[in-house]
Amino acid sequence: MNVFLTGGAGYVGSHCVRHLCDLGYGVTVLDDLSAGHRAAVDRRATLMEGALGDYDLIRCAFSEGNFNAVMHFAAFAEVGESVKRPLDYYRNNVAHTVSLLEAMRDHDIKSLVFSSTCATYGTPARVPITEDIAQLPINPYGRTKLAMEWALRDCADAWGLGATALRYFNAAGASADGTIGEDHDPESHLIPRVLQVALGQYDSIKIFGEDYPTEDGTCVRDYVHVEDLASAHAKAIETQQEGQFRYFNLGTGVGASVKSVIEAARNVTGHEIPAIATPRRPGDPPALYADPTKANTQLDWHPKYTNIDAIVETAWAWHQHHPKGYEK
Repeated sequence: MNVFLTGGAGYVGSHCVRHLCDLGYGVTVLDDLSAGHRAAVDRRATLMEGALGDYDLIRCAFSEGNFNAVMHFAAFAEVGESVKRPLDYYRNNVAHTVSLLEAMRDHDIKSLVFSSTCATYGTPARVPITEDIAQLPINPYGRTKLAMEWALRDCADAWGLGATALRYFNAAGASADGTIGEDHDPESHLIPRVLQVALGQYDSIKIFGEDYPTEDGTCVRDYVHVEDLASAHAKAIETQQEGQFRYFNLGTGVGASVKSVIEAARNVTGHEIPAIATPRRPGDPPALYADPTKANTQLDWHPKYTNIDAIVETAWAWHQHHPKGYEK
């Protein structure tokens, strides 16, 4: 099977590229390298340097590539940035993705795996979050992802697209061999920020709020290992049927608080990692964690990493060997 994969030089995308190559897939990556890294792309894959908005390039690739399926990772994904620059998010995450779907339709490619997000749920009425909870996103990022889920459902009905939306919770960790990992600029995710303190790149880590109605007063999130996310994408593409729209939560079903993540990093690294409590950030729900039963049963997907210490350990191996990230 030949797969066209957008955003394959990014964090989750690069791990998925490696997993597909390990399974014997032919993989072509489209990435403009504005946020991704050339060094993260498996050498067995073909890298096309270009933007999601380069419609002519994509159509040319589809004409020549004999692709069976598309995996779409090339979205803008920073919540705070989406609030400040909503039109950029609607242009990239919606308009450019609609053009990708048009190219798929015109070249009779009827299988798509779409990176969605738990941000489509907004502040959920209950946890753990099941797929039947109302999707009420509270920021432009979540709204653009939900808009595309609607579009995928409609395309399935209109021209037989087979599409799976995978609603990630908090992607975390790095490859088991420590060779590819998380490198954002700027870095906003908790685990790499904590590990950067352990490396001496920052003096302390901020805890945004200690007065939430959780066990230790800090926010609780579901951290799912990036290699487990990659395996879910492969299972989704292997089981996809034409004319079918599906959606799954990808999480461990176990929540970890901010303080427990920091403590796990202290255990793994052996460093003190000073933490400073600051006021809450607007819009942070107290707890977000998945009920992954649907993915467990319908995709036969079962995360290998369910312990936060084990997830942090893989991230630490990456950061120790790449303290400044990928070679620029």
